[in-house]
Amino acid sequence: MTTTPPRAVRLPAPLRSPGRWAVLPAAVVAGAALGGGYGVLKTPEYAATSYVIVVPGEKSDPAAALGFAQAYGRVATDIAVTGDAQVWAGVTAAALRESVRAETSPDAPMISITARASKPSKAVSIADGVARSLVLNSSHVAGSTGVKVVQFSRATKPAAPVSPSAPLSALVGACAGGLLGGLALLVRPKRAAGRAEGRHSRPAAATGAAVPAPAAHQPEPEAV
Repeated sequence: MTTTPPRAVRLPAPLRSPGRWAVLPAAVVAGAALGGGYGVLKTPEYAATSYVIVVPGEKSDPAAALGFAQAYGRVATDIAVTGDAQVWAGVTAAALRESVRAETSPDAPMISITARASKPSKAVSIADGVARSLVLNSSHVAGSTGVKVVQFSRATKPAAPVSPSAPLSALVGACAGGLLGGLALLVRPKRAAGRAEGRHSRPAAATGAAVPAPAAHQPEPEAV
């Protein structure tokens, strides 16, 4: 009676070298450290929002207010720069353009003006300054447009920054590091296999040995 020896179980290449899996936790730790450091060193930003509304004149079409609100929203930063918003807020024109974002509503003639700054009071000053510039500019051209912009709500002082905190930055960095480490583990076996295949193919190419062509299939004669 003969016994068949047990067949050896061949593990995948990544499992045969457990040391390579250390790349994944190392990438997670590195990403968390970089993200946490960024959250600690980055200056916190605060956001304040001021609201204005476009109202039609006595003889103008109420539906025109919605269209002018969209137009004023697109040029809010330009009007603020050409007006006195940068003087009231105490910032340069470039800083005002970078820190202000104006948004409009498709259903109401209202414009929200959001300003971001390193200090809560500065964010409030910028948002209210841009809103005030829109109000003054609309009053100068109300005779030709038939609408004017009025202050709907002044900006309130933010109590907390809107920029991500250090723990949140560390968490995002850890996730990014884990993703990059996992991708490195997936890509590396393919490169190693490609190099091994290249090494096996070099000796045959160096010796110049000809590879025999496959023999042509000869049909067998039919039996009579």
